[in-house]
Formats: sequence, structure tokens, C-alpha cells
Amino acid sequence: MKHGRITPAPPAQRAEDRESACVWGFEDTAFEMLAGDVVRLSGDRYELAGQELPDLLGWVRDAIHPDIAADNLNPSRYPPPIERPRTNPAFVAEIRGFLGEDRVEDDAELRLRHGRGQTQEEMYRIKYDRLGRIPDLVVFPGGEDDVAALVAAARAHDVCLIPYGGGTNVSNALSCPEDEDRMIVSVDMCRMNRILWIDPDNHMACIQAGAVGRIIAEQLAGYGFTMGHEPDSIEFSTLGGWIATHASGMKKNRYGNIEDIVLDVTVVTPQGTLSRPTVVPRESVGVGDARRWIYGSEGGLGIVTQAVVRLFPLPEVQEYGSIIFPSLENGVDFLYELTRTATPPASVRLVDNMQFQLSQTLKPRSAGLGKLRSALEKWFVVRVKGFDPQKMTACTLVFEGSKDRVDAERRSVYRIAGKHGGMKGGASNGRRGYQLTFGIAYLRDWILNHWLLAESFETSAAWSDVMKVCNNVRRRLNEEHGRRKLPGKPFVSCRVTQVYPTGVCIYFYFAYYFKGVENPSDVFSEMEHAARDEVLRSGGSLSHHHGIGKIRRDFLPRVLSEGMLNWQRQIKKAVDPDNVFGAGNQAFDSGSGRREP
Repeated sequence: MKHGRITPAPPAQRAEDRESACVWGFEDTAFEMLAGDVVRLSGDRYELAGQELPDLLGWVRDAIHPDIAADNLNPSRYPPPIERPRTNPAFVAEIRGFLGEDRVEDDAELRLRHGRGQTQEEMYRIKYDRLGRIPDLVVFPGGEDDVAALVAAARAHDVCLIPYGGGTNVSNALSCPEDEDRMIVSVDMCRMNRILWIDPDNHMACIQAGAVGRIIAEQLAGYGFTMGHEPDSIEFSTLGGWIATHASGMKKNRYGNIEDIVLDVTVVTPQGTLSRPTVVPRESVGVGDARRWIYGSEGGLGIVTQAVVRLFPLPEVQEYGSIIFPSLENGVDFLYELTRTATPPASVRLVDNMQFQLSQTLKPRSAGLGKLRSALEKWFVVRVKGFDPQKMTACTLVFEGSKDRVDAERRSVYRIAGKHGGMKGGASNGRRGYQLTFGIAYLRDWILNHWLLAESFETSAAWSDVMKVCNNVRRRLNEEHGRRKLPGKPFVSCRVTQVYPTGVCIYFYFAYYFKGVENPSDVFSEMEHAARDEVLRSGGSLSHHHGIGKIRRDFLPRVLSEGMLNWQRQIKKAVDPDNVFGAGNQAFDSGSGRREP
């Protein structure tokens, strides 16, 4: 005890970590097609990178459309036409005075990047259409004082601010309202990226909101700690974004969701800064707890500048594992019993058969003993164990903690899995399945070049509704595809990614071949809307951790009473009466930006 706080050095800026302006991820990483219909992920960042994948393209042809080929391309037309920026000279002059010239930018492509997230609609538009209204200016505050001055200037000069973290959202939260007639300014938090202090005695750290997940993890690990929050987007998303979207991570079972990790938060609003002088384990301060108002606020009430978070010692042991089940139902029954009779491991994720098949095509070309071993494993699973290749599913596991804890969890997991027909799939398959999360994210932009639109969306459901939600959403998407007489077959898949005593989080993946389809992105959005309708009909939630933004806003009256919607509008009116934060997300102001008389 009494070691005192540690002040880490600012994170290094690495040129090799440059992110792409028009597709997901790093500039040096992308899927590419080689001779002989072999696919490869470029670069060397991921376990999948550099490996030749001879089975992927053939499987996609069989599963979705036979015409997908190297010479059947839909070349990107990026960048699209970009509107000239609107300006508010008095505001710009004032902020240049305290930010300086180098932190105020109106470059067209920079503005474009700050005006979109990662939905299929936004990605399609920047490549084949136009995005519409985008921010007129991008600014880079360097500290809390800068943020407070920006908010005050925006209020004084009637300017709209939209906070920007990593730009990874899939809810249209960053898209600018088309009817906004004020100047729109994107507030990029990337320069507020430091771990301000680490308290090793009390297992806490204070971190600025613009810090990116992968950098937070690297720096904390250097001092023997972890936050434990690991969303799929950890490489690019930020602490402020996690708070603003009410995020969840892949290791939620061990470390909790973002609301379990954040101990305090500082937020700059038009009515002043929300902050407190001390952080304690728990307290009752009435409705003055800013965290309750800011989780999930999606930039509608203010700008998160920093947060104090819980820390955990780096685990003594980290192990991967995997289980193969005869069917999705077997896997869900296993997960249910696991939450009832044992402690789930840090991460446990169950994929359905379609996703299991896809994962098998993402294995590199094998030869010699490796090829023989693979053939023997398949023979044993199918011929000896009797698993149907068209029904079998897989579960990936990550165990973290002390050796005794991991040993106990491992014994419980495999014992319960055996009761439900599961068999061990090996640690290497578990590691590969978990790490695929990061490499596979690059697939969507590659297949868009080959006439495939794809998107993911999530929900949560009580245990009694899990299979109903999965089956009904898959059925509905297949029906919507058939009703529109679209080409090929739809790709519809799901996986269970997080478990709770009361239910699970379910991720859906949907794709279709759109060559020859008029307004294909709009058609996709219609079907995605139908899928969300089916989720709600079947007992699922509107969102588990992606948030509402604009893409799910129209469904809010189905999940919130009029009293709750009015409560949200009144909070907005009290905190931000001039609609400075006018992105138009959720049930907040529509984004017109006009002040009330």
C-alpha cells in the first residue's frame, strides 16, 4: 500500500497504425483475391493475415450467389461529391483564438470521415452515392478547458457540435441531420488520449475520453493491470464512445459491462461541467450521479472528457478453449445450465451452423501432416460422433484469472458441455475463433466490391425467447429476400456473444447479392428494419450495446412509454435548451437546430 499514483507518459503516435479513410480498419490491411480464386488478408497484424484461403470464395458462391468472381467487380467511386462547408465566421474566429490554426480543419475528406460511422448505408454511400450533409468543420481540443470553451462558443454563436471518438458506431449516430441549417462542428477527441493517472493501491485509473481501446490495454498492461473491457471494436473505439453508447465487451463475464467498470465520469454540458472531487466505492447522492444520465446518451447531452475506471490485475492465466455441439439448441441449453450451476469463463460465444461453416473456410491451406490431421478430425466428428455438418455449431471460450479459478471453470464448462452433447474442439480452435473477430471485420468492405451488402445488428433476449428470436429473425429475412425476388440466396446467421443469469446477447449477420437491384442500400435498410421488427415481436430488445442513434430511433415508442419518452425530451431541454448537441439521436431534439422562441 501507499505506492502513490503513477503518471504514464503520453502514448506514442505510430505511423504504421494509420487508419483507412474509406473502409474499416488499418490502411495496411485488406482482403484481396489472388490467382486461382484464392483469398488472402494482407499485412501482418492478425493471425489470419498472410494466409492463403482457398475455400472461402467457393463457399460464398454456394451460400449466396454463383457469380461472385475476381472479374465481376463493383469498383468504388470514393470519394463522393462533397458539399462546400457552411461557416460561422464569428465562431471560427473565437475558437482559433484558443485552439490555434493547426487544430481547426475544413479538409473535405476529413469532414467526410467525421460525418459517418460504419453502417452499410454510410459505407455504400461514400463509395457509390453521396453522403449528404456532413460536418462543416473538424476541431481537436487538447484538454477539458478547450472543450468547455468550445461548448460556450457554440452556444454563444448558435453552432451545432457532434462529439467524435473512433467513428466505429453502427447506428448512424454521426450522420448529420439534413435539415440542420446551423454550422455543424465535429469535435474529435483524439488529442485527449492520455491515461492521466493510475492508482495501483486502489485499482483505479483516470483516462481521457479520446483514448483508444488498444492503446489503453497496452499501457495498462505495462503496469500489470487491465480494464477488461474488450469490445469487438477495441482497436479503434474510445473510452468516451464506450460510455456514450453504453457499451459491452467480449469478456463481460469476468469484468462486467462499461457501467460496472466506470466509477466516475466528467462531462462538459451547456449548463456547466459535471464532475466530482473524489471517487469512492459506492455512494448514494440522489439523482445527481452524472453516470446514470450519460450512459447511452450518444452525444446528445454533452462531451465526456474523462472517466475514472476500475482496474484488475493482469490475469495469472489466460487459456482458450472450444466446444463443438450437434446443434444450436444444444449449445443454448449448455449456456443456460452454465449460468445456473457454474461461473462462466471470461468469454463464451456460440455461433450457429452458417457462421461455423464460414469460419471453416477462413482456415489457411494445409499440407502434409496438417492436412492429414484435419481430415482425421473431420472424419471423427462426422463419422464417429455423428455430427451433421449442416447443423453442428461451435463455442469459443476464453478463461482468465488465477490458476485455481481457471482450472475450476474449465472443469465445470466441459462437464456441462458433455451433458448437452458437446465435445472439446481444442485450445487452438478457441484462440483462432476468438482472434477471428478482429480479422473478419475486414470482410465486409471486400465483399462490397463484389456486389455483396452486409451488416450486423444485435439484441438481447430472455432465455425463454432465445431460440424464438433466432429462428424468427432468420425466417423473416429469408421471407423478405424472397418477397422482393432478389438474386441468389440471403446470408443470415446469428451467434450468442454474452450470457447473463436472465438471458443472452444475440448478434445477427445479414448479407445479400445486389447486382441489378435498384437502390440496393435502401432495400437492405428495409429488410434490416423488418428484422428489428421481428426481434421486438419475438421478445428481444431494441439494442444490447450498439445504442439507438438514428437507425433505431423510430422503434422507441414500441419499447418506451410516452412518459419515458417525454422524460428523455425534458432532460434534453433542461441540459441543452439550445440544442448545441444537435445530432438528432434517440428521442432528443430532431436536429433542426432552431432555438425555441
